[in-house]
Amino acid sequence: DDREIVSAIRSKLAEQLGNERFELWFGDQVQWKLVDHRLHLQVPDHFSAERLRRSFHKILIDLIATQWPNSEGVKYVVSSQPSLEPEDPLKSVSSPDQQPAMADPKASPQRKVRNSRSKQSAGFARFDDFVVGPGNQVALTAAESIPQRLGRVSPLFLYGPSGTGKTHLLQSIWKSARSHVKRQKAVFLTAEQFTSGFLEALQGSGLPSFRRKYRDTDLLIIDDIQFFIGKRATLQEVHYTIDSLLRNGKQLVFAANRPPAELTQMGPDLTARMSGGLVCCLEPADLATRLQIARQYTEQRQVQLSDAVLQLLASRIRGDARYLQGAIHRLEAMMTAYQQTMTVEVAESALTDLFHTTRQAVQLPDIEKAVCTVFGLDAKTLQSNRRSKSVSHPRMLAMWLARKYTRAAYAEIGEFFGHRAHNTVISAQQRVKTWLSRGTQIHTSQGNWQVEDAVRRVEAYLMTGS
Repeated sequence: DDREIVSAIRSKLAEQLGNERFELWFGDQVQWKLVDHRLHLQVPDHFSAERLRRSFHKILIDLIATQWPNSEGVKYVVSSQPSLEPEDPLKSVSSPDQQPAMADPKASPQRKVRNSRSKQSAGFARFDDFVVGPGNQVALTAAESIPQRLGRVSPLFLYGPSGTGKTHLLQSIWKSARSHVKRQKAVFLTAEQFTSGFLEALQGSGLPSFRRKYRDTDLLIIDDIQFFIGKRATLQEVHYTIDSLLRNGKQLVFAANRPPAELTQMGPDLTARMSGGLVCCLEPADLATRLQIARQYTEQRQVQLSDAVLQLLASRIRGDARYLQGAIHRLEAMMTAYQQTMTVEVAESALTDLFHTTRQAVQLPDIEKAVCTVFGLDAKTLQSNRRSKSVSHPRMLAMWLARKYTRAAYAEIGEFFGHRAHNTVISAQQRVKTWLSRGTQIHTSQGNWQVEDAVRRVEAYLMTGS
């Protein structure tokens, strides 16, 4: 019958791919149905459908032909699309608590609890949705390996500025690990939630229960771990929890906005333990990655935006990827309200404030990187003691840009660019102002440039990352 056919195809596919890879691609996010002599794979979005079609279509066709000779192949169905075929009662057998398509009003309380848990996990991100770029490739590879070999490299520590995908990877690790370990043995929470639970346990005399919850687990994932700074009692509890899990060969995964070496306020012992596994950085998305993020998000929301508009968003919105999502939401609302397609001119006018906000989100390392890249200098050259014009002129320009694009004080800027005094920064700012008013040429390793041209190139790099 239908159930036997689906079970046979799934079993053969799992044998070919391996259980870990099968669960990663065809886990509880995919529903299997047989409709009109064809296998239907129902997935949550167009992106997932395209990934399955591109990666596994030929394998599926061969398996279906072997296990179901009179079939008509496979069809990839996006769950958000209305289906013209009658609903088939056959559901995915990958998870015992798979949420049904329609709620049964006569369902038992136990079934309702299971459905609620399924809804919670359904909102979690997956590895398939993560847009890969040069700034996050290593972190993604490390994260994907964790569910398949818990405890092999522990802890995994992910760090980077806001909006680079740290939480996305943590959620993906947790969701993927559910196919390898029991759910009650995998815990994902934020540092704030851990702190709140610890304080409640202290007040309610429930420390033994609290400790069992987080120490009797195969996988413990904590996001925003920098939140623990300054919380002495909580830090001690975190320290003991980490030690207990590491002694028992369990897996720890942490995320923060900076590397362990910079979390010195958490204490040397704790930072040493967090550094003892694998530390991976997630850098802000470059132009190509931002463009892919924008395209993927518009596909998921089925928003029709031209390539020119997407190019505008990717080139003008840097930093936190949530800004891209916000811009797409705004343009979608405008197109719905005015019933018209979106042009580049209208998009630029509508998002002026957002472009301004993201342009201001520039840090001193961003300016250093932009100036070094544009002028062809090695990293950290601006922080050196070299005084040749090919270095001192770009350094002065970097100090001027730091005052323009950041809120850093003169002393902070001077300290960053080679431990210089604040009056050096003031002098550099006055010097660049004079250059701009006179149209002076400045010396670089690539020859003499008009100062306006040099500023324009560096600012373009700051805006687009290229």
